[in-house]
Amino acid sequence: MVRHPGAPDPARRRSQPVRVRQDLDDVLRGLDGAPYGQYKRLTGLWQLDGGGLLRLVRGQADPFAPPARLAVRLAPETAALPAELLTTADRRRAVAAHLAATAARAAGDGPLRVDGGGQEVLDRSSCVVDPDGAVTLRMGAPLPGRGRRIDGPAARRLLCDQLPALLARLTGPALDPDELRRHAACVEDSVALRAMLEELGLVAFVADGAVLPRRSGVSDRPASGPEVVPFASPPELRTTVRLPHAGEVSGMGVPEGVTLVVGGGFHGKSTLLRALESGIWDHVPGDGRELVVARADTVKVRAEDGRRVARVDVHAFVDNLPTGADTTDFSTDNASGSTSQAASLCEAVETGARVLLIDEDTAATNLMIRDARMQALVAADREPLTPFVDLVGSLHRDHGVSTVLVMGGSGDYMEVADRVLLMDAYRPADVTTRARRLVADVPTGRTTEADRFPAVTHRVPVPDSLDPAVRGRPKVRARGADTLSYGEDDIDLRAVAQLADSRQVAGVGLALQELLRGGHLDGHRTLAEALDRLEEHDGLTTATLLAVRDEDFAVPRRHEVAAALNRLRSLRIAAPPA
Repeated sequence: MVRHPGAPDPARRRSQPVRVRQDLDDVLRGLDGAPYGQYKRLTGLWQLDGGGLLRLVRGQADPFAPPARLAVRLAPETAALPAELLTTADRRRAVAAHLAATAARAAGDGPLRVDGGGQEVLDRSSCVVDPDGAVTLRMGAPLPGRGRRIDGPAARRLLCDQLPALLARLTGPALDPDELRRHAACVEDSVALRAMLEELGLVAFVADGAVLPRRSGVSDRPASGPEVVPFASPPELRTTVRLPHAGEVSGMGVPEGVTLVVGGGFHGKSTLLRALESGIWDHVPGDGRELVVARADTVKVRAEDGRRVARVDVHAFVDNLPTGADTTDFSTDNASGSTSQAASLCEAVETGARVLLIDEDTAATNLMIRDARMQALVAADREPLTPFVDLVGSLHRDHGVSTVLVMGGSGDYMEVADRVLLMDAYRPADVTTRARRLVADVPTGRTTEADRFPAVTHRVPVPDSLDPAVRGRPKVRARGADTLSYGEDDIDLRAVAQLADSRQVAGVGLALQELLRGGHLDGHRTLAEALDRLEEHDGLTTATLLAVRDEDFAVPRRHEVAAALNRLRSLRIAAPPA
């Protein structure tokens, strides 16, 4: 991994002397009862028992402030990871995820706070494995105090006993090399499968035997029990691939174009779609979705009442407003369901989405369909909305953007679907032929209202409008899994469905800062160009974001970064050229 010049790394700070564990023990003894601010004497590098190299990244103002930030490096000879697991970035990411989860379990409910991640295998700041086999673990730790005085004995137990004991769980002798290889193989197979999709003409793949349902609404772990139905591909869509470790694997290939998923309520339509939206990420062994993958440029789109829209060309969907507003350059501080969904769809295509996922449960009905009776009642020149059903085919034909759509309430989409999939008690069936017969035998009398999705309009953000400074200092902080405080604004991310957890919200905030800090947004580049430059210049990586600030985060995609920027209420877009 190439490190950004400013990325914190305790192993690289050779200008600082390394002091031994006994020195740390003595310093903490001497600090007992001292004012809390004297913890600043811990600045520097400390050699711990067992070989860890400790650095205090960020201190703690008082016992009631956010925990201090620690970074510990295990040298390659101390970590002793199997050499074959260091040869690719994907293997190192899988190993790092397993080490982070192991450290989090070892920390338990104790004072050391390690981001162990969840079911997704993401690039996380909490644990990074370098190509040479060195491991850097980052964590929070509340430095012990009695009131506003240092508790020296408790600090000694924390840093000289508990921390080395935790690190010992991450070194070669304590690790199961077969378990590490299993995690690496799982990720490599998922990455290889995702890379095959375009060549196979697919947008997604769901392996036979996959477990799609989750344990509950608040748990992303796989459901279990006799009622869980393992996935089985319909014969017409069965695809067989050969993977590096799993060998031959069969499953359902979701083809490019327009795929309609139908079925009764509670039969698994939305469960399938949620598995596809999560298929952009790799998963840990045992998740059930290890070989459920979607193209990396897949974006879930939904309606979102009240969101801000900044100068988006939505005229494909919204035109001839009674107010006379220009919808090729549309802005609002309080979008309706239909205009918010139209804007989100156009924004996704603008920043490079090539697969759209839409569920009728979270979509604006009046943007999705206008049936024959409503067309007869409300004249076309009195209806500003053009329904998605009339544009979804052109998105694929003219722009190469495929759509997977869950629809249980309107048969009009059968006319434009390339493939129709029926979910029945969580079992999929290809009913395309039957749907086409129904289209021929039961005409709806509906009139097509448009036949082409227009060229994509690219926007240029004004850099100053992204400045997060408040009283001279940047204010960027994740607040849970769906809110990012950015400057004076709170960005509502509840509708950005593919953020895996709250640590990715923190990563989005850092990426927005890096767009400015790195000069990627300069007032001339379009948003898509700035995101391209961010990915190509340094890469949207852990090292790049650590150069902005050392905290617990996971690296997001460009699509989630763009979604947050588009919801920033201070965002201004440069006027298009005359």
